[in-house]
Amino acid sequence: MRVAMIGTGYVGLVSGACFSEFGVDVVCVDKDQDKIERLDEGIMPIFEPGLEDLVTGNVKAGRLSFTTDLKQAVSGADAVFICVGTPTEPGGGHADLSYVYGAAKEIAEALDGYCVIVNKSTVPVDTGKEVTKVISEANPDADFDVVSNPEFLREGSAIEDFMRPDRVVVGSTSERAKSVMDALYRPLSLNRTAVMHTTLETSELVKYATNSFLATKITFINQVADLCEKAGANVQDVARGIGLDGRIGPKFLHPGPGYGGSCFPKDTLALVRTAQELGAPVSIVESVIAANDQRKHAMAERIAGIVGDLAGKTIAVLGLTFKPNTDDMRDSPSLVIVPELMKRGATVRAYDPEGMEEAAGLIEGMVLCADTYEALEGADALVVVTEWNEFRSLDLGRAKAALKRPLVIDLRNIYGADDIEAAGFEYHGIGLGHLNAPVEV
Repeated sequence: MRVAMIGTGYVGLVSGACFSEFGVDVVCVDKDQDKIERLDEGIMPIFEPGLEDLVTGNVKAGRLSFTTDLKQAVSGADAVFICVGTPTEPGGGHADLSYVYGAAKEIAEALDGYCVIVNKSTVPVDTGKEVTKVISEANPDADFDVVSNPEFLREGSAIEDFMRPDRVVVGSTSERAKSVMDALYRPLSLNRTAVMHTTLETSELVKYATNSFLATKITFINQVADLCEKAGANVQDVARGIGLDGRIGPKFLHPGPGYGGSCFPKDTLALVRTAQELGAPVSIVESVIAANDQRKHAMAERIAGIVGDLAGKTIAVLGLTFKPNTDDMRDSPSLVIVPELMKRGATVRAYDPEGMEEAAGLIEGMVLCADTYEALEGADALVVVTEWNEFRSLDLGRAKAALKRPLVIDLRNIYGADDIEAAGFEYHGIGLGHLNAPVEV
């Protein structure tokens, strides 16, 4: 089979590389000539564990290639995947679909036989119908079907998620299109992954509903953590008690500084806007969005409340990306926390294993350090914002010697309070009852 991926961002590149691993002939298309040249040289535009080896291996095998020529890539393809961005429009919650419709028009002009047009971008309900309209108007003679196939890739584990998915959702009205999609995903049957066939509208809504539910789960446990602090309870034990209930499960029950990333913020907003327009508002998700925004600001307040007056103080921040194992800074809590600390007069010394280059262009004024211990040097507090594995195994003696004040503010609860306090640190986690009482300074 032959497939074209339109867009070499996170979704397009990972999905294309994984399909090529199945033995599919994949051509990835992007308008950015420099990006294509770098990919040809084996230079990845994003950090994702295992991606470089997967891409270079399949390029060498002749199953994966890159081009700026959309017409050449689409010609003769069994399926064309639209994998372009759908950012939130300024001033509202609407998803900007201009890239999707632009890609659809270009695809229409390049079609030369039956083809399945697969919308893998995260889009609102009825986008599939609009894509069908765009293609039909641009090329009335085109022989095609439009399919919705939302992605469920987590940054940091995207390849594993593609190869061993919980489900593959395919929205379509055509048996012909279904057979093409079943053939593409047939290798996954070895893992007993069933393709879930739905209508276009159902498939489009599944992604938004999924991410909004997970965002709700995160926000819920964050608020329970605040309650635990007032009640003298331990949120980690409460979360474990909740998660052992088979109806709930343990995932996404880890309190922290609020969710970020490329999906949850924009998808919750898009679901809210879609629901409002259809007259079926999702007030729960509206509250989640507001609570998450407030939480990021509250983290800066928390740090100031523990450290005291921040004027002239130095704060070491470990982790800048929205989650570990990615260089993605989109809507990261650090984008709120770090500027607010500096606004209060603090000097921020920061380190992130993969996000330094991206962060440098987004947060002005912070001191970027070469490693963890350089960031800690002379700091009045160590603040964990992102739970990278390398931060979990600090040399506590070295860390204590580097710090001006042995104070740890752990916004991800990656340390055991007993162990770190035994090493001579003041420790403040999230939702740990008495441990979070303000430090007297």
